Amino acid sequence: MKFVVTGGRGFIGSHFVDLALKNGHTIIDIDKMTYCANKVLPWDNHEKYSHVKEDIADIKHIPICDVVVNFAAETHVDNSITYCGEFVKTNINGVYNILELLRGKVYERPLFVQISTDEVYGDTLHGSFSEDDVLNPSNPYSATKSAAEHLVTAYHRTHGIDYLITRSSNNYGPRQYEEKLIAKTISCIKEQRKIPLHGDGSYVRDWIYVKDNASAILDLIEKGIKNETFNIAGGLQLDNNQVVEQVCQWFDMNDWKNQIVYTENRLGQDLRYSINCEKIKKSGIAIPKRDKLVDFRAQK
Repeated sequence: MKFVVTGGRGFIGSHFVDLALKNGHTIIDIDKMTYCANKVLPWDNHEKYSHVKEDIADIKHIPICDVVVNFAAETHVDNSITYCGEFVKTNINGVYNILELLRGKVYERPLFVQISTDEVYGDTLHGSFSEDDVLNPSNPYSATKSAAEHLVTAYHRTHGIDYLITRSSNNYGPRQYEEKLIAKTISCIKEQRKIPLHGDGSYVRDWIYVKDNASAILDLIEKGIKNETFNIAGGLQLDNNQVVEQVCQWFDMNDWKNQIVYTENRLGQDLRYSINCEKIKKSGIAIPKRDKLVDFRAQK
């Protein structure tokens, strides 16, 4: 297939592009190259890969393709609290612009895949959210991702645009920018700095290895599934203290508690994220069950 991927130089997007190229697909990557984009990637000279440096909020044309996969997004919650305007521009206006461009395609209209997040549900102390639960975002980042989802489903009903929405839990792995917890923890250990954690480190997230997420997304597309929403999670629920403990073990550091400095809670702090993945399992797509974090330091 021929893909237009937005944000393919970023963290999750780059792993999707890598896998799609290995599966023989052609990729046109639209990425405006923000601070967290990868400047150099192993497939830059691949015959089936090309990069277009543009902002999804400003593009005027979507090349002919079978699928558009939108990874492009502002994602760091702390930044959304301070600089919400950038999140509105990319996460809402950018999606709106793509949908408008797709609406104008009368012939050969591609499938639109919106990459979303489990944070659109908000937090819960008990149980897990399924795809039919009401969205209740807690911070500006998740609110903009929720708004984008509503635009996608509205354009499907009004204009007949076929879509796929995936809501994944916390991703980690190679090429992640160090503002995120695991990447920051590794950086702090290497630089012999204290590891900052919000509150008392008790906040729980579900963690999925980025390559597992990219594989699940591509599997859904290759199966031809459309006009559905799927949760994608690794099933590995850890609080932030446990995350730091496991990463410190990679470096043979047993005094992990002494490496932490606790900071003030993030505004609107979510306590626990948890999503149910029975729907994607019933579709025949297996997500590897991991009992601990993958030590990915030797991987690319």
